[in-house]
Amino acid sequence: MSSGYSSLEEDSEDFFFTARTSFFRRAPQGKPRAGQQDVEKEKETHNYLSKEEIKEKVHKYNLAVTDKLKMTLNSNGIYTGFIKVQMELCKPPQTSTSPGKLAPGSNGCVNTLHISSTNTVGEVIEALLKKFLVTESPAKFALYKRCHREDQVYACKLSDREHPLYLRLVAGPRTDTLSFVLREHEIGEWEAFSLPELQNFLRILDKEEDEQLQNLKKRYTAYRHKLEEALSEAWKPD
Repeated sequence: MSSGYSSLEEDSEDFFFTARTSFFRRAPQGKPRAGQQDVEKEKETHNYLSKEEIKEKVHKYNLAVTDKLKMTLNSNGIYTGFIKVQMELCKPPQTSTSPGKLAPGSNGCVNTLHISSTNTVGEVIEALLKKFLVTESPAKFALYKRCHREDQVYACKLSDREHPLYLRLVAGPRTDTLSFVLREHEIGEWEAFSLPELQNFLRILDKEEDEQLQNLKKRYTAYRHKLEEALSEAWKPD
């Protein structure tokens, strides 16, 4: 597994990089003017936490950091920091250098991005696609948060207007508590498969469903047998 470091500059039109289950397709949305967008981002960020709460959480976050990837709080209440994104792509996206082939090291790797608290999920996705020269529309991809609770793992698709660094700050620096994953939307993923492949998937699902059904029947047959035995014992004459 490889890793890379990326920097997402909020005041630039481009992103600069230094060294190294039903989902629906997103409908296109109009973008506010640049100045208005910046104001809206700042308002959204500050609606989460007060400046004092942010200051306290950034301080606690930095105390818990073990990999030197600390957050920096600016005087205006906006903070910068790092997130790590796992690339989990099921099919090779179209790239500007090798159409139909995945950029070297992009799939399966963990990419480290330096972002601001004003950067949205949509901007993070665009940054990752630019990093790997992917020419496909960002609307075909989604960023997920993966949470670990009580030995269970939950994956939830984030909306394009959420702020990943805020989620990272609230969850703390431990990636075994919260991590980010980039995937294709499920609809676009299924469209990429041929008819024989889809039919094979259906056969696999039918087999798994049949196995689950058989296990369930065995379980309740055994339960019914025990219940009948208990009833027969209860109704035995003294």
